[in-house]
Amino acid sequence: MSNEELQQWIEQVSQDSFGVPFRHKASFNSRLSTTGGRYFIKSHNIEINPMQLEMFGREETERIIKHELCHYHLHLAKRGYMHRDADFKKLLAMVGGSRFCQTLPGTKARKPQPYRYKLVCTACATEYPRKRKADPKRYRCGNCAGKLKLVALEESQGKAK
Repeated sequence: MSNEELQQWIEQVSQDSFGVPFRHKASFNSRLSTTGGRYFIKSHNIEINPMQLEMFGREETERIIKHELCHYHLHLAKRGYMHRDADFKKLLAMVGGSRFCQTLPGTKARKPQPYRYKLVCTACATEYPRKRKADPKRYRCGNCAGKLKLVALEESQGKAK
């Protein structure tokens, strides 16, 4: 399938499922590896992973297109377009879009990051493990609202097994 055919397909899905035209650019991006598609906030363009179409067919790819069109239409309507927003979840369920895309065969799972730091409450000694360095001045203890201090963990203690 060519980019022009994808453009027409997305325009058709937008009109049929949302009742609103898609007026921006749609294209395939073969460099996408862990995602089925992508919506660009600044340009309002949509990119689709061609491997999803090749591996899982038109039906699954259309669900990905509907997902990206939910971002598109909600953003242009100045409503909640992010994954966590109720508007997004409601519209996605209404049009039958997919929440997550299928995992492509041959993609490697990410290694879990080890805990390398911990925030320790100076008042009650509650510990909060962290994978990345955090500024303790920006946080307070969840138990007693005490001040926190950052402690670096030793290499052997912080490694994931």
